[in-house]
Amino acid sequence: MYKIGMLRIFAGALLLTALVLIYMQFDTPPTSAAAETPAQPTQFDPATNPLTADWTGSYGGVPPFDKVKIADFKPAMEIAMAQNLKEIDAIANNKARPTFANTFVPLENSGQMLARVNIIFGIWATNMNSAEFAPIQAEMGPKLAAHYDKIVQNGALFKRIEAVKNSPAAKRLTSEQKRLVKVYYENFTHAGAKLDAATKAKVSKLNQELASLFAKFNQNLQGEEGELFVLIDNEAQLSGLPQSLKDAAAADAQSKGKKGWMIRNTRSSTDPFLTYADDRGLREKVWKMFVSRGDNNDSRDNKAIITQILKLRAERAKLFGFPTHAHWILEQKMAKTPENAMKLMEEVWPAAIGRVHEEVADMQKVADAEGKGVKIEPWDYHYYMEKVRKAKYDLDQNEVKPYLQLDKMREAMFWVAGELFGLGFKKVEGIPVFHPDVTVYEVSDKKTGKHVGLWYFDPYARDGKDSGAWMNQYRNQSRIGGKEITTIVSNNSNFVKAKPGEPVLISWDDATTMFHEFGHALHGLSSNVTYPTLSGTAVPSDYVEFPSQLLEHWLSTPEVLNRFAINYKTGKPIPQELVKKIQEASTFNQGFDTTEYLASALVDMKMHLAGDTPIDPDKFEQETLAALNMPKEIVMRHRPTQFRHIFGSDDYSAGYYSYLWSDVHSADAFTAFTEAGGPYDKKVAARLKKYVFSIGNTIDPLIAYKLFRGHDARVEALMEDRGFPVPKK
Repeated sequence: MYKIGMLRIFAGALLLTALVLIYMQFDTPPTSAAAETPAQPTQFDPATNPLTADWTGSYGGVPPFDKVKIADFKPAMEIAMAQNLKEIDAIANNKARPTFANTFVPLENSGQMLARVNIIFGIWATNMNSAEFAPIQAEMGPKLAAHYDKIVQNGALFKRIEAVKNSPAAKRLTSEQKRLVKVYYENFTHAGAKLDAATKAKVSKLNQELASLFAKFNQNLQGEEGELFVLIDNEAQLSGLPQSLKDAAAADAQSKGKKGWMIRNTRSSTDPFLTYADDRGLREKVWKMFVSRGDNNDSRDNKAIITQILKLRAERAKLFGFPTHAHWILEQKMAKTPENAMKLMEEVWPAAIGRVHEEVADMQKVADAEGKGVKIEPWDYHYYMEKVRKAKYDLDQNEVKPYLQLDKMREAMFWVAGELFGLGFKKVEGIPVFHPDVTVYEVSDKKTGKHVGLWYFDPYARDGKDSGAWMNQYRNQSRIGGKEITTIVSNNSNFVKAKPGEPVLISWDDATTMFHEFGHALHGLSSNVTYPTLSGTAVPSDYVEFPSQLLEHWLSTPEVLNRFAINYKTGKPIPQELVKKIQEASTFNQGFDTTEYLASALVDMKMHLAGDTPIDPDKFEQETLAALNMPKEIVMRHRPTQFRHIFGSDDYSAGYYSYLWSDVHSADAFTAFTEAGGPYDKKVAARLKKYVFSIGNTIDPLIAYKLFRGHDARVEALMEDRGFPVPKK
């Protein structure tokens, strides 16, 4: 998943407010020792305070994580917002005729202090959350929403943007400058710049209300993930689990001051347990804990919040002149309309559920042969899926895991980045980090040695950190005014630390996720543009997942496995017969993977196409899935009450389809390599970097993809990649 890094306030108020609020979990978060609350500052000097001051040090300056004080966040944000509004007013009230130079260039240079504060604020919210941080979050969320609305609703500013867009001089701008003008104009228009004053006020009020609701939703979910767990005190109930998972569960229990073995309420903890645990009753208990997050009819229940969010979104969409929130959101996506997104999903859905029925039949045969009277239920899917994998392909994931060391997979990613994009990675010391687990690498051009950027890696789970995996962009690459600004990015995961002296072993799915998130990082690191608004990953959400999903394909290449899939005990590379089994099983379980994802995407879209019809989340989920003939052995990947993508912010709302839309492009793009002779073809890689990874949003994604591939992305490539029958045209 991509999370915004260096926030640019001028890129559209609503979008940016949503992205800021990805980070925000209000009220009382899980207890964390991440940071202590210092005494309230008696004096705040923005020129010297680490939150607001220019970043200093090597590599063009780095975030001063080691000097952050929680008590400084509120004054820092208030001062930075005030400074930002002064900058905006100076641009808007300029008496000179509007030009690109006196309007767009200063806009690109504005808000830098607020961006510095926001990135560190966001990191504390997602990676270092603590009870001391909560009151500041609760107060600042709506204030940030109101702040961004003041900018996008500034009539004088929008008139200047519009004047430059419509001026004869616009024809003489460079292609990137024209693109920048277009992006600004469309972002401001999309966020309501053309509305009358009364309607703008209503929109701003709704945005602030939504900001609070997003935050409450996130906080409820984070609380359930951090504080609910299954504790096991009888080792016999761990039958079937490999020793590495037992050790991780014991370490998790110890971290909570408990004896025994603990299964956290997160996917990275529950999925392995559901795959290997023989105790069916315990599998059911763990499964129900996980899928019930936010839906327990208690103080952290999210159902009423969802109903209110949907209501406010529908109301706001009408103020913008759109029939539903889905129509408003997709106006700026590649899909353009909900109908286009639905067409793709409905084209794939029949093949996905058809494959699920085949998978369940295979699992039921295995269960019947055991003679225990088991009829496959959702908590059995992972368990019997693994037995079928073993029977069909003689492939046991436990056989693969000893070859998947976390450190070696990181080296594999670096090697692929070098082969495809000519990037080299070198660990550097002395760079401030926000937690001792974080390591920093300098990224350079392998041929010239030129500095490209920094990559921060935060791999381990801890209290106060969001579950899952994601990428952040701390600073955007740009060269506005001839000044070269290099990028800073990060990848964040939630692996459990191994015993001292032993490597961290990860699953194949975890390794795939690492490559996915690293794809986002490479998208940011490869950026080569002039203006920060168009830099790196600043593309529509149904395109931003394309580079990351594409990079997943390189994990299974023999070149990677032979070099980096090294047995942690013997030091020997993975046997070729095991590599062959992995490749033969590449489309295994695609019915489950596609259906659980697509069910979430369809429910998301249908919820937001319902307009102002009041929605009971549980009832809507049940009725919609029934109408879709959802296999009863599977639940949605993200049930509504835990669907942070769509109810923790606006950005992926009515947009979870984006992963499928992007995967059409990734499947088609990888075919370009196979057609050329292999995944490391230099000419195809050069085109990929030139037209996808390096150009940011300087070119319309539809045009950029055609420049790379020579034609539009084909859904047939996706179907073939997943082993589904290709529909006849």
